[in-house]
Amino acid sequence: MGKFKRVCVFCGSNSGYRQIFSDAALDLGGQLVERKMDLVYGGGSIGLMGLVAQTVYDGGCHVLGVIPTALLSVEIAGHAVGEVLIVSDMHERKAEMARQADAFIALPGGYGTMEELLEMITWSQLGIHDKPVGLLNIDGYYDFLLGLFDKGVEEGFINPSARNIVISADNARDLMQKMEEYVPKHEQVTPTRS
Repeated sequence: MGKFKRVCVFCGSNSGYRQIFSDAALDLGGQLVERKMDLVYGGGSIGLMGLVAQTVYDGGCHVLGVIPTALLSVEIAGHAVGEVLIVSDMHERKAEMARQADAFIALPGGYGTMEELLEMITWSQLGIHDKPVGLLNIDGYYDFLLGLFDKGVEEGFINPSARNIVISADNARDLMQKMEEYVPKHEQVTPTRS
């Protein structure tokens, strides 16, 4: 087992148009199982979410899905995977996922995935947590987002030391290795966690 025990994965409730994204979700699930790490995720049984969750669950690790009441009928098709915690809204969902996890990984996804990822980056910058935040950049999916972060540094909107909050790799094994080696190097905006 690595440096952390529970990983929160943010990802799409869709699978995307290319098989490479589903393959990456299955690979990430396999890496979590290999390292005996539990999963915290958005609670859906469809899309990349469902693939990661089912892989981790089938591998014998604990799966905790955190889902708002409003998304139950949208993101759970047929059956839930693992333990499901139903919360009142998206804000409670993110707070609970963050509380439960020792690290965060974003697979490709849409606005919701990116919003969750950016909130965890912001919380790290503010000093609310010091957990690793990983970006699984499958086939360059997040190249433009990473470029935007670099542009933010270049233009003076992101502190250069805070750029190191985001750990990225193009495959799950390398990303997990980098995250296990992660040591926060940025100056936190607030000196203590809230």
